[in-house]
Amino acid sequence: MSKSKSKSKYRVSNWSEYDASLRQRGSLTFWLNQEVIEQWLNQEKTGRKGASNTYSNVAIELMATLQSLFGLAGRQTEGFVASILALMGVDLLVPDHST
Repeated sequence: MSKSKSKSKYRVSNWSEYDASLRQRGSLTFWLNQEVIEQWLNQEKTGRKGASNTYSNVAIELMATLQSLFGLAGRQTEGFVASILALMGVDLLVPDHST
């Protein structure tokens, strides 16, 4: 004969804290360090066929990583990164989805 374990119940005693913690779960904090911003534009032209002449590998890799991480389409990734840069007050162009 097996004994059933009863699950302990959590009772909320401070609803305003609980409500705030639920809202915090949806918060997204994102930042780019100064090194990434400084390396955003391509400093060295590689001359390789298909290589970006404008954006560095750092910028393109960031876009690809965010696209994969959040499951975004190309244009959605452009908008996402553009909004982050705008919120940061950084005046940089975003690689377009075909880069």
